[in-house]
Amino acid sequence: MADVDAAQRALEDALGPSEVLSDPLSRALYARDASMVEGACALVAFPRSLEDVVACVRIAGEHGLPIVPRGSGTGLAGASTPIADALVVVTSKMTRILEVRPEDRLAWVEPGLPNLDLATALAPSGFTYAPDPSSQQTSSIGGNVNTNAGGLHCLAYGVTSNHVLALDLVLPDASVVRLGSEAPEAAGYDLRGVVIGSEGTVGIVAAVCVRLTPLPPDVRTMLFDFETVEDCAATVSAIIASGVVPAAIEMMDHGIVVAAESFAHAGYPTDAAAILIVEVDGTPASVRAQSEAVERAAREHRVRSVRVARDEAERGLIWKGRKSAFGAVAQIAPHYHLHDCVVPRSSLARVLAGVYEIAARHGLVVTNVFHAGDGNLHPLLSFDRRVPGTLERVLRASDEIVRLCISVGGALSGEHGIGLEKREFMPLVFTDDDLAAQACVRTAFDPDGRMNPHKVLPEGARCGDFAMARGADAAGAAASLPEGSWI
Repeated sequence: MADVDAAQRALEDALGPSEVLSDPLSRALYARDASMVEGACALVAFPRSLEDVVACVRIAGEHGLPIVPRGSGTGLAGASTPIADALVVVTSKMTRILEVRPEDRLAWVEPGLPNLDLATALAPSGFTYAPDPSSQQTSSIGGNVNTNAGGLHCLAYGVTSNHVLALDLVLPDASVVRLGSEAPEAAGYDLRGVVIGSEGTVGIVAAVCVRLTPLPPDVRTMLFDFETVEDCAATVSAIIASGVVPAAIEMMDHGIVVAAESFAHAGYPTDAAAILIVEVDGTPASVRAQSEAVERAAREHRVRSVRVARDEAERGLIWKGRKSAFGAVAQIAPHYHLHDCVVPRSSLARVLAGVYEIAARHGLVVTNVFHAGDGNLHPLLSFDRRVPGTLERVLRASDEIVRLCISVGGALSGEHGIGLEKREFMPLVFTDDDLAAQACVRTAFDPDGRMNPHKVLPEGARCGDFAMARGADAAGAAASLPEGSWI
């Protein structure tokens, strides 16, 4: 039985009274992340150091509270949504850059540091931190680690796991371990890789050693617009088939182009069925060659116009529209729901047609903006939850979209994670044995099941014994999550 009052007193002694919140408003604010699932928590704590994180974990254990790690709260799958009497450990005040070593191409940072702040601080040294999720102005490095975030430039540079060398992890028993190595390769099992993408279910990340990437000597950003979604999607496959792997290929359909242009005034062609933003980088000679190949592929698929950014200001404006897309959809309706399934590039046109059909059948508005180069879809269903029955239609449509993506050989998530929202879909892609093996890994780190319970694995997934009904209605299961509710 959790002793919340005693835990609060102990936390206030360890962290200071100002770093522990228990009032109803604060608990309501931290009862959800950026997903559509709302939970409940008992206490919220703000550590400022490794020692503070250790104290939070130790005190939670002593007083029977489960722990939910949280960064900036930008997660979209409910991974930071607390359940019942949880202690939410918020690392947003741990924002220091601890060490930068350009000669070794690495830096140590605290988990609450915003992604963009790290890239900005590194720029004068001629390096950057390559993963750049659309939420990089606010999303934290620790949160990026927990979900294995990607970003606009992950096509060429890879996702978070490709850019984290080592990390310090506070385990559920309050001990501290360093996983990985500053060296290019660490001996033994890749436990660093286990933690990246684990969504806070195995411990709390307290420091991260990131890989530094040299800034390219030349960059060219291009915008292509098309009369049909099919031509736009086919161009993506043609670019990759030509042997060119751009730094980024982003696709936006008509609805999101209109919304983003109204918000960002980036000069997007609002009469286009879809646009592609393609960026290539490297030496000036390689940039010219890549640009020519990309333009050739676009012209072979009936591109209407080609816009090349003249300078850094125009390049920034083009990207501002793309990075503002999720916020811009508020012009369509007050709420949206999205998934981030991944499909083969060759299936993009087919899947997009299916997404439009599903949305139309359920009477919903859908827009699409996504990392087209690696097939990471982000269909946005815009709606008003105040209209009776609308949320149920959204969940049914979402269920069908996920199943469509999986049916063509896709994956459940490219960067947002599983959390609460998608955990009941896991049996679509993993066997009973697969899920039991994952439960065993989790149990090895957290034998008492206190660290971010109810996340990632479906109910019934247990180490050595998996018992779960197959073919469950995922939307219905998600709607009845323990101690949580769809908002």
